[in-house]
Amino acid sequence: MEEPRLRRGSYHHKPRYPLGEIPDDVLRAVGRLMVYRAVVGVGDVSGDGFGDIFAEAVGGTHFASPVGVVDVACGVTGWSVKTVKKPDPFTTRTIRLVSGRNSPDYSYGISDPRDDIQKTGSAVLTIWNQRVQDSLSEFHELRTAVLVRNFEDRKFVLFEHEMELFLPDDYLWTVNARGNLEGSETATNRSRFVWQPHGSQFTIRENVPGTARAFYVARTVETLDTADLLGLIDYSDEWIKLKESL
Repeated sequence: MEEPRLRRGSYHHKPRYPLGEIPDDVLRAVGRLMVYRAVVGVGDVSGDGFGDIFAEAVGGTHFASPVGVVDVACGVTGWSVKTVKKPDPFTTRTIRLVSGRNSPDYSYGISDPRDDIQKTGSAVLTIWNQRVQDSLSEFHELRTAVLVRNFEDRKFVLFEHEMELFLPDDYLWTVNARGNLEGSETATNRSRFVWQPHGSQFTIRENVPGTARAFYVARTVETLDTADLLGLIDYSDEWIKLKESL
C-alpha cells in the first residue's frame, strides 16, 4: 500500500538533500564564497568562517555557539562543520577532526586519567555519545560536514557522513608516544581517537569517503585593496558624520 497522507510536524520533513549526495549548487555556492573571501583579502578559512559559508550554501543557520554538537542547521538536519588544511586535498585519504573537549574529570570525577586508561577512554566516548544524543533531541538527522582545503592553490574537497555513536567496548585504549590516550578498534586495530589529558581535546580519525566531492577555482583571484573596494560603492568620507557630543 502507498504511504498514507498524515498530519505531521517538521520532524518528518525531508532533509535538504540525501546524506552524502552533496548537490552541485552547494559546491558552486561554497566555491563562490571562497572566491569572495580571496577578493576581499581573507587569506584562508577557519572553522567559524566555513560555518558561515556552509550555512549560506545550504540555506541554513550558523549558530553563534553550537547546539550540542551542531554548528549549522537546515530544517530537520544538523551538521557539525569542520575544515582541515592539507597540501593536496585531492589525494588526502585520512584526516583528523578535533571534536570538542571531553573531560572525564568534570563528568565522572576521574582525576587521574592514566590510572585506568580503558575506563578513561570509555568515559571520553560516553561523553561524546551523550552530546550526540542531546543533539538528536533537537534534530532528526545529524551529519558531519568536512572541507579539506588548500586555499592558496584553490583546491577543495567537501564530504559528509552520518554522525556516529561509539560503543566503548569496541575500542582499546593505549598511551601513545606523546603521552596522549589513543583509542583503536579492537576488531581491526585501526586507530580512531586521540584524547589529550592536558586540555581534554578529543580527536576523531576519519577516512575520506568515495562520495566526497572535489572542486577547484580555475582562475587566479586578484585581491582588491580597501580603496578599490570602497571605490566600487562610490564611497565618500561624507558618509561619515561626526557628532558634537553624546
